[in-house]
Amino acid sequence: MLSYIFILFLNVNAWLHPFYVSVTEIRQNEKSNNLEISSRIFFDDLEKALEKKYQVKVNILKPENPQKVNELIAAYLKEHLQLRVNGKVVPLKYLGFEIEEEAAWCYLEAPQSTPLKRLDIDDAILFDAHPLQQNMVHVTVGKKRQSTKLDNPESRYTFNF
Repeated sequence: MLSYIFILFLNVNAWLHPFYVSVTEIRQNEKSNNLEISSRIFFDDLEKALEKKYQVKVNILKPENPQKVNELIAAYLKEHLQLRVNGKVVPLKYLGFEIEEEAAWCYLEAPQSTPLKRLDIDDAILFDAHPLQQNMVHVTVGKKRQSTKLDNPESRYTFNF
């Protein structure tokens, strides 16, 4: 009986104190050196952030205007996810998104011509929406993978390879 009460307490506690997390994966394509980027963001949190920032109602699951939703997501990510490769700012090209369960997978790429030695990341995705937001970042270059966790408001980290 006591174990049931404890489980119930944990479930209620989780409901009262939700967690806010996104995951960004960055991989350098070994042939082209391009960076392939995917960010997994809870779509309801992303909708709220877009609505707050752009003062427009957004429905990611069933968009009335899919092109407009893509434009809003692209603009938001461009502002809240920035990369520097070997000290130089890298422009990110938004490719689109897809929904998987309760998350939006947003895809970007960054053309590169040189091997990655140092990656400076500024990942403030949803930091403007949730004070307790945490962003996990995983970077893979060749066979080497590095990870970090960014807690709002600390959005910057440097990876060295």
